[in-house]
Amino acid sequence: MPLLPYALARPFLFGLDPESAHDLTMASLARTQGTLLSAAYAARPVSDPIELAGLHFANRVGLAAGLDKNARCIDGLAAMGFGFVEVGTVTPRAQSGNPKPRMFRLPEAKALINRLGFNNDGLAAFLANVQQSSVRRPGAKQSLLLGLNIGKNADTPIENAVDDYLACLDGVYPHADYVTVNISSPNTKNLRALQSDEALDALLGRIADQRELLASRHGRRVPIFVKIAPDLDDVQVGVIAATLKRHAMDGVVATNTTLDRRAVAGLRHADEAGGLSGAPVLHASNQVIAQLRAALGQGFPIIGVGGVMSGADAVSKIQAGADVVQIYTGLIYQGPALVTQAAQAIKSSCPTRQ
Repeated sequence: MPLLPYALARPFLFGLDPESAHDLTMASLARTQGTLLSAAYAARPVSDPIELAGLHFANRVGLAAGLDKNARCIDGLAAMGFGFVEVGTVTPRAQSGNPKPRMFRLPEAKALINRLGFNNDGLAAFLANVQQSSVRRPGAKQSLLLGLNIGKNADTPIENAVDDYLACLDGVYPHADYVTVNISSPNTKNLRALQSDEALDALLGRIADQRELLASRHGRRVPIFVKIAPDLDDVQVGVIAATLKRHAMDGVVATNTTLDRRAVAGLRHADEAGGLSGAPVLHASNQVIAQLRAALGQGFPIIGVGGVMSGADAVSKIQAGADVVQIYTGLIYQGPALVTQAAQAIKSSCPTRQ
């Protein structure tokens, strides 16, 4: 168990504006990772292994992309007991994202709204940080399954989006255990248009071709996942499922944040533009997961994310059809102890599907 109860730190962090609290937390992680001070948040990982997409997951709870956009805190996050960690989203060139303020808490709903807009230091800095992580070095005492999440720059025209994805794929491929193609953030103009039938088909076709070239060049085949939105109907989910299979994608991450505000109507900040995450997304995310499982059949890897605030929420995602889950907003509201709680709840309630 972590030495420092999150309940002591949370009032201070929640006294800051959300982005300042986030920046302070990540800076603290970056400074303390690999030192004795990491005992404040470190936890022994729950052993609940699963093989998925040819990868070995130590347990079925991971970190969702978005928390560590620049891959600065991989070692600190590894210490929290995650079975896997996903960092990014990274774009080819550095960009500042959308104007501030761009993060808002809705504590009554255990939710966040963000319109960050893929703010990051760019691909070169991202890769340098990944390579500096001690858990990624050959022979490391502690290893970590690492996903690298890629996107497009805001000023890249949507018709040229594939160029950004291919540039990122080329860069991250040698350093990733798996790569996630993020086409579902609501905070980059027109990005979700890439989920439409023809656009998705064209994008994934190019990515699949490039992956074959990279697999030959590097002598290893890195699994590729695609991250989708919760704001999809049955027909759209069916089209996406068919397209994932057609281009031999290795899995899907379901889901990103939602634009739907019905669950938070009337709350302060509810009308802010951006993606809503946290408890209100759980049901919609689980619905998409169930629809994907029905369309994809058993054996196609699904990472479930959205609204995991407790062990029971994590279990609900596995029961909906996910193989493993990710958390982000729950970590902000509940603290690092949620990692162990969720992993233990899944282990106790859900037999591993092999």
